[in-house]
This record gives sequence, C-alpha cells and structure tokens, in this order.
Amino acid sequence: NREFRTGHKVVRVLMKDGVPTGEYEDFLTGFIVNDGDAWGRPVSNVIAKDGSMLLSDDGANLVYRISTVAPSISIPGDRVFPESLTSAPDGSVYVGSIGARAIFRARPGAAVAEQWIAPGEDAPAGYLGVFADALHGTLWACSLAGPEGGKPVPSTLHAYDLKTGKAKGHYPMPTAGAACNDAAVGADGSIYATDTANMEVVRLAPGAKALEVWVGQGAFGPKGGVLDGIAVLGDRVFVNTLATGKLFGVAIGKDGKAGKVAELKLDRPVDKPDGMRSFGTKELLIVEGGSTGTGRLSRAVIDGDSAVLTTLQEGYPDGAVAVAVVGELAYVVEAQFGAMRGAPGTPTKPFRATAVEVGKPQGR
Repeated sequence: NREFRTGHKVVRVLMKDGVPTGEYEDFLTGFIVNDGDAWGRPVSNVIAKDGSMLLSDDGANLVYRISTVAPSISIPGDRVFPESLTSAPDGSVYVGSIGARAIFRARPGAAVAEQWIAPGEDAPAGYLGVFADALHGTLWACSLAGPEGGKPVPSTLHAYDLKTGKAKGHYPMPTAGAACNDAAVGADGSIYATDTANMEVVRLAPGAKALEVWVGQGAFGPKGGVLDGIAVLGDRVFVNTLATGKLFGVAIGKDGKAGKVAELKLDRPVDKPDGMRSFGTKELLIVEGGSTGTGRLSRAVIDGDSAVLTTLQEGYPDGAVAVAVVGELAYVVEAQFGAMRGAPGTPTKPFRATAVEVGKPQGR
C-alpha cells in the first residue's frame, strides 16, 4: 500500500541476543521492474541440509535454490603441503595435509578452511587421501608410515566421524611397506583404498575389522608405477597410476571379490594422473600433475573399457594433486611439493583450492 513499492523481496532480519532489533537488510531483490510491475513474488523459504535456501515464487510458479560458493578456499599455514580434497553432501570441503600433519575443513560456502583434525601420534608423517563417506557418516583418511615415540607406526586408513571429527577406527594397511594413498566407497558399503607402494587395492568389507588385499599381484604393473587416485562408478572400481600414466577399471563381483581388471583405452594420454573423483554415473574428474609442471583438470567419460578425455582447465604450475566437487564446481588444490622437497626455508605461496565450473555430469 505504499506509493512506491519496496517489495517483493527477501530480507535478513537483524537480531541481538536472540531478539529482533527492528532493522533489516535486503537479501534478494529485483522482482520489481521499472514500471512498478512484479515479474515474480517470493512467498516462502526453507534452508536445505546443504545450507542453501529454497525459495518459492507463486508469481512465476518456480522454486529457486540460492547458495554461496567460494571461488577459492584458503588453507592457512606456510608449510601445509595439501595432498587431497573431498567434499560432503552439505558442501563442506576437507583437506588432507602432509606438511601440517592435519586435516582441514571448510564449512559450506566458506572461503577459509580451519584445522579440524589436529596432528596426532596416530599419523606422525601426515595425511594423504581423504574421502567423505556420507553412507557411513565417516571421513576416511590415509596416513603415511612414520616413527612416533621411537616406535614405527604403519600406514593406516583412519575413520573419523564426518560431523564431529571423533575417531571411529584405525585400519593398518595389510602389506608390509604400504603407503595408503586415497579411498572410495562402493554401493554395498565396502571401502576401497590404494596402496601406492605395493600397487594394490585393499578393501574393508562391510562389518570387517581389518583391511584385506582386494587386487594386486601385478594387475596394475610392477612396483614403481605409483598407484594413486581411486573412484567407484556403479559396479567398477577405477584407479590410476601416476608414474606410468594409466587408468584401470576393476569389476566388483556379486560376492564382493575383484573381477576383471581392464586397462582403459584412452583417446589421449594422461600426464601424471593423481587425485580422481566420480562425477555422476559414468564420468571421472582427474587432475594431472603434468610432466612439464603445467597441470590440468580433465573429465573422462567412461564407455566400457574406453574413455574420452576433455580438458576442463589448464595451468597448475605448482603441482595439481586433488579435486573435489561441490555442486557444479570442482575445487583443485596444488601441493607445492617442489618447496617441500627443496632446501630448508624454501618459500611457499599461499595454499588454496581454486574452483572450476564443471557443470552437471552426463546421465546423472
């Protein structure tokens, strides 16, 4: 009933000590056009589990989803050397760190990650892969072997509560000299992890108390091939080898045992493939470190034992090592391993995961 319209719009009501102050800020405007007519009319909103807002519009008969996504996520510290990324359904992003020997978490939409799992004696050499498993409410994390208190601590797959960070379990790798690298979950709840040093995939079956070797014995090539990234699509586990530049698919049998192992035929080479995540039902997102230090993010569409690769983003000079998907964005992190392996005091750049628009997967 105003002479000049102020709505329709969504506002943020300001609060103090749980009580409205009587003031508000505009949150979403633009429903009124220049001549005073309205093209839409927001009516009701609700906050979804991922932190986004769902807003109904009975003028345009639409429902909108409004979310915040940071274009990059800063990881505090000058010797962090992040090695892995993963994302939870609510949009949280987790970072495994070798240098800080910790796990960081960025809350949904946050531009800065915070230390979430502090350095501890159970991971004396730091963390490699991290994987958010919504099915079990668990963050799986690979730690390297290392001495602690004069005693050797084996490479281990750790389980932490996805919400609280409380330790739920520790599963030492089954083969001597192992290096747990990254993990993924199957449809039946099985957990799979790569053992880089022994070129094996290990499995934690539902209800099992220990890891078992699932497939190895030269299936991915001899030691030194650096078995690295892992992801599950349907009834197959996919892995890559960083040193030899290969991508393999392993069938999951109805009894849970490993079936056929097939090296995928690629339409172009992959150059030092590292972190890898499933994308929809038949695609993978893969980061390639690159032999010349240029690095790229690639999308692989799987068709049987073949894959077609598309470059999504190039230009990661500091060693792209991991990718995680949040909505239609993929975050890529560079480890700066050159500085880690350089002379003491070698300077580092700010550590951050940067976003790339990837859109929606095919055949979701």
